[in-house]
Amino acid sequence: MKVAITGTPGVGKTSVAEELKKHYEVIHLADLVDRFAIGYDEERDSKIVDEEAMNEYIKNMEEKDILIVEGHLSHFMDVDAVVVLRCHPEELKKRLAKKGWSEKKMRENLEAEALDIVLERALEKHERVWEVETTGKEIKEVSEEVKKIIDEMPPPNYGKIDYSEWLMENA
Repeated sequence: MKVAITGTPGVGKTSVAEELKKHYEVIHLADLVDRFAIGYDEERDSKIVDEEAMNEYIKNMEEKDILIVEGHLSHFMDVDAVVVLRCHPEELKKRLAKKGWSEKKMRENLEAEALDIVLERALEKHERVWEVETTGKEIKEVSEEVKKIIDEMPPPNYGKIDYSEWLMENA
């Protein structure tokens, strides 16, 4: 079974996936970006990836049991389930600032998080989707929540996290 761990940049995807390596096989899409890069978006300061070619590569990967596909684009891949990590924009802003992101790039990602963009895109392609709140939580706690979802596959759970108030306050 292939499970995507996705979310807006800075929500904790890579850290959670690293913790989950103790239990599952993990592939980081960031490790594949150069292989599938087809250009560069100067305005967004990011590589443009051939998502179809990357998806074919992921589809053809054999998993022994459970394969975690981690990355900002993982919800676009053909996977069996998706876990969307979420973080309140105020905390997310601090995380992205620590990474040295520009104000423009941070703003775009904070708005995307407040508007549920990754969740909406995941739901366009997948039925088995869960949201996990990362705000104010340690990586180990978030990892345990994600592991429980993977191991138990409870009914999908999404739509309970709402950061729209942040948009009103920061318009």
